[in-house]
Amino acid sequence: MGLLLGEIDEKKVSHISAVIMLRRSDKQADRVEISPEQLSAASIKAEELALELQRPLRVLGWYHSHPHITVWPSHVDVRTQAMYQMMDPGFIGVIFSVFNEDKATKQNKIQVTCFQSRKIGLSDNQYERIEIPLHIVPSTSIGQACLESLVELPRIFSQEEEEAYQSLARKPNMDLITKLHNASVYSRSLSVIMEVLMGPLMQILETRHERNLLRIQELTHRRKQLQNQIGENS
Repeated sequence: MGLLLGEIDEKKVSHISAVIMLRRSDKQADRVEISPEQLSAASIKAEELALELQRPLRVLGWYHSHPHITVWPSHVDVRTQAMYQMMDPGFIGVIFSVFNEDKATKQNKIQVTCFQSRKIGLSDNQYERIEIPLHIVPSTSIGQACLESLVELPRIFSQEEEEAYQSLARKPNMDLITKLHNASVYSRSLSVIMEVLMGPLMQILETRHERNLLRIQELTHRRKQLQNQIGENS
């Protein structure tokens, strides 16, 4: 989960150009929460990035993933989105459905949706989702802000596991077997993070690095060709 950074143009179109990945304050399967402290820190980060990139940036919305389930927002997501829109009517929500295997083809598919909430009738607690058109602009590179967020992801997951382990370790009157069990679960969780996250992440970065080197060679060769053409014509 995290927050979306960017700018809104004169036509009220949101242009997302960076993200801030956040540590989950609630790890229940059916909900995610962003604390006020995280929102405040994200606003400060947006201001810092705006100065660094020399362009206006602010918090435009939030995103989270739906592992193993559909992309559509739950009733909790819709209510959470409505709460954010009370503070900013232009606030948007983005959901990614991941690790969702198609029963027919046995292939994993990734889906994404962008939405807002709208009140139903006169009730204060009844909302429905409104689907917002989403256009993804292809890019051959990763921006510095997004790259830093990507590298930050393993640390965030490790912090979540450490917090869960420390909360159990603080319980009083815990016997030795339970302590050993908790420690082994914690160690296993860190190993899973290394296996599932760090391996693919390193592979992606190495692949991009090799692709960048090839691109540099192509551009260098092209420059020499242009220089030779200029020399022949002069």
